Amino acid sequence: MTEPDFLDAERAAVYRAIHERRDMRHFVREPVPAATLQRLLEAAHAAPSVGLSQPWRFLRITDEALREAVYAQVQQEVARTAVALGSRQDEFLKLKVEGIRDCAELLIAAVHDAGPDTEIFGRRTMPSMMSTASVACAIQNLWLAERAEGLGLGWVSMFEPAELAKLLQLPADTQPIAVLCLGPVKAFYAAPMLQQERWREPRPLEELLHENRWPR
Repeated sequence: MTEPDFLDAERAAVYRAIHERRDMRHFVREPVPAATLQRLLEAAHAAPSVGLSQPWRFLRITDEALREAVYAQVQQEVARTAVALGSRQDEFLKLKVEGIRDCAELLIAAVHDAGPDTEIFGRRTMPSMMSTASVACAIQNLWLAERAEGLGLGWVSMFEPAELAKLLQLPADTQPIAVLCLGPVKAFYAAPMLQQERWREPRPLEELLHENRWPR
């Protein structure tokens, strides 16, 4: 067995970042230093990907009018989601579900699924799913690096992909999967926000871990 080459404190820091990562919604609009942002993006780019396909693409939104247009699209989907939730509509509308106007940096994460090398290797039976999974790994890297830097990140998924792709002029083989709000925060949540707001309780690992076959 290979001996761990992380010191105890270094290993503890990794687990701390994992367990204290939060999906943030409350931000302080203070700038993120350029060197810090570069480190964060490099951490995302260091993520694993199926067949080394690296299907992630990140768009940094620096135009305020475009940020506002993204916000408007998200609000349209928030309204549609509220209606779809039926009896929980009013409860849902009280939640803060995004920080687009408040965050220091706004990124769009997209799946770019093109090129002959990405069609077969490790993806032949599940091409689209494996590309999306790879981009999710990059987002998770970004999330953990943000937490280690004392910054927050919020993943916003409430938008219509085709509408956002049109707004951002994405090519046909590229689809947005996340609006990422990142930057300094007022404070990190002590627990996941949806748990704090009593929207949902997380399930214990024991309920989600099975051995060999699905239990009957």
